[in-house]
Amino acid sequence: MCSLLRAAAALAAAAALVTGCSSGDDWSQPHPEPTAVGKLGPGFIDPSSPPAPEGTATPRPGSWAKVHPPKDYRVVLLTSGDERPTKKLVTAVQEWAGDEHVDLRTMTADGPSDLVPSVTRALEMGPDLIVSAGNDLVDPLAVVTPNHLSQQFLVVGAELAEPTHNVTAVDWYGASFRGEGLGMSSTYDPGSFSTERCAAAIRAGVASVLNDLTGIVIWLDNPSAPR
Repeated sequence: MCSLLRAAAALAAAAALVTGCSSGDDWSQPHPEPTAVGKLGPGFIDPSSPPAPEGTATPRPGSWAKVHPPKDYRVVLLTSGDERPTKKLVTAVQEWAGDEHVDLRTMTADGPSDLVPSVTRALEMGPDLIVSAGNDLVDPLAVVTPNHLSQQFLVVGAELAEPTHNVTAVDWYGASFRGEGLGMSSTYDPGSFSTERCAAAIRAGVASVLNDLTGIVIWLDNPSAPR
């Protein structure tokens, strides 16, 4: 009986060690500065003429494909709304996180009065990156992000009218909601939020952030397309 008890205690201690060492369990523990795994391909930007702050870059399709986040990259997915475009974006982020072994936490705003507080709660978690999905969050982000310049944000499927250097956006013809009373773009098309485009948005956006190309808009369409 004593030998059985000792064996059980040893197993419990081993399990506790495994749990305690899991970097995905406790974001309060020290965490190295995230760096990109892999390199951007030709055509992501023009190295001789990189986009200016608040500028737009139109990467060559797939030029971001070999860039990956480090394992256990800490990401908060901040979302609001249940429209089809938002759902497509959320699914794309979740699938990307699973493929890339990202430590993903989701924060959902509980109605209009909770939009700014939800951004604050996401900040308090201390992630490497906050990804925003849902047009309702654009104006709250415009209010909060200038006061937290050390935190990186990525807006997918929309953009801020005047982003600070810590806010990167991925947009395309058919999306491009900017908030601040500007209203919905006349070219807005929910059908443009395809599975493929939403998947490209999160991957291209993260590749840009990990390569310190921030405070810009990554445009996924042909540069000759009207905006």
